[in-house]
Amino acid sequence: MLTIDIPGFGELAAENLVMDLNGTLGLEGVPDAGVVRRLRDLSQTLTLTVLTSDTHGRARDLPTDFGLCIERLTPGREAEQKAAFVRGLGAAATIAIGNGANDAIMLREARVGICVIGDEGACAPGLLNADVVVHHIHHGLDLLLKPKRLLATLRR
Repeated sequence: MLTIDIPGFGELAAENLVMDLNGTLGLEGVPDAGVVRRLRDLSQTLTLTVLTSDTHGRARDLPTDFGLCIERLTPGREAEQKAAFVRGLGAAATIAIGNGANDAIMLREARVGICVIGDEGACAPGLLNADVVVHHIHHGLDLLLKPKRLLATLRR
């Protein structure tokens, strides 16, 4: 569990990290070694899930030996599926990371939503629904590995 009290934002007691794959964790569904290393480290404190439509067919290549769970969405209404997944886990105990239009509701529903503006860009609704916006997935994951950075960003 990741726990931190953020002045003006409240206590964050996160148990889950839910992430989009394409455009978020990696370009065309391929995360780099730095992403995988960070996910391995985060798996010590959070339950990790990738929600994906698997546009590029690369989800099967993700390493899962450290407990990473991969959930493939059914075609159609992906945004609603992602938001429902977060609600099912318990939105108050969930951090979400995404970049696309189908991530926007999930980012709003989660206790903390992180929008990544990576090589594929990010959609405007995702930016507006996020609590934090980063320009690379490494920075988003580092906020969780070094929570005082998250505190510095979210305090009011």
